[in-house]
Amino acid sequence: MKSAREKNVDPWLNPTEKPFIQFQSVSKEFGSVSAVRNVSLDIYKGEFFSLLGESGCGKTTMLRLLAGFEKPSSGHIYIDDIDVTKTEPYDLPVNIMFQFYALFPHMSVRDNVAFGLRQARLGRKFIKERVEEMLDLVNMSDFADRRPYQLSGGQRQRVALARALARQPKVLLLDEPLAALDKNLREKTQFELVNIQEKVETTFIMVTHDQEEAMTMSTRIGIMDKGKIKQVGTPGEVYEYPNSLFVAKFIGIVNIFDGIVTSEEQEYVVVKSPHIETDLAVAYSSAAPVGAHVSVVIRPEKILISTEIKNLPNNFAIGIVKDIAYLGDVSLYYVQLRSGKIVIATQPNLFRLAERPVTWDDKVVLYWQTENSIILTI
Repeated sequence: MKSAREKNVDPWLNPTEKPFIQFQSVSKEFGSVSAVRNVSLDIYKGEFFSLLGESGCGKTTMLRLLAGFEKPSSGHIYIDDIDVTKTEPYDLPVNIMFQFYALFPHMSVRDNVAFGLRQARLGRKFIKERVEEMLDLVNMSDFADRRPYQLSGGQRQRVALARALARQPKVLLLDEPLAALDKNLREKTQFELVNIQEKVETTFIMVTHDQEEAMTMSTRIGIMDKGKIKQVGTPGEVYEYPNSLFVAKFIGIVNIFDGIVTSEEQEYVVVKSPHIETDLAVAYSSAAPVGAHVSVVIRPEKILISTEIKNLPNNFAIGIVKDIAYLGDVSLYYVQLRSGKIVIATQPNLFRLAERPVTWDDKVVLYWQTENSIILTI
């Protein structure tokens, strides 16, 4: 079986493909607090699916419901067409990898990986072969006799992953799996996890608050807020086509111009905003009749910046560079428009600092294409 990432047709776009995991109108209350609110969600076999949101949004509760640690107050959960709503954790085809790995400090790497297999009373030969297979999968065979305290953070993470996969669960749940790693190691491990997931063909569901992590690793992302799923889509979909201002603001950086639709042309609508002197021409992205109050959203990397002042028919603004954030590969330019609004433009650093073509206090023009902004009405 190919992973969802490798299939020619994404399973969520195929009407004949059956979901592997289903949340059907699931809610969970803790006293007067609603942690999950009437969530319906389909996840397909072989996906690397991420639940993304701020602390307290309900994503960890969703993970605990799927693991059987919590029971829904209402609704049903299905795994592979079986209703597991009331199933106890030890009877579920699910395993979980915790944020801080929970390795047994007195056991060797080999014994940590073998622990679940021994609890299941499987044969010695099978356990030995399975442990060797898992250690080889995560490139930890040379460290089999070490104790956890003798390992780096990344190595402990791989041991925890091997242990979680040893019993061949249908679903592996990952609770902030890279949170304990430093930035450089975290970035490297992201790709290692994806490669391992594709090899074992297990459905992975990850909880994270790290947007970059979710964007890098996931086939699809479910963005949560206040117990609800706000949008589900591929990383490209939720970034380029957010369905609400909440999602647009949550994923990456955005510039937002509030305004009113003044006309509809053949290929775009025209929006007038008090923040900018020129008209905003936006390719059709949502229903927005003339007179509607809307928000025009544009990502900083879609905006071009130049010191050559030019007059364009629409989608341009003149301002002064007030600040520059140097990030190595790119720089963020904070440009104050005549209205006082600050617009952020991202530019690749193609030149060394001494040769920077745009700098502080420069008068510049910002401009962009009609297809590079979208209209949101909510």
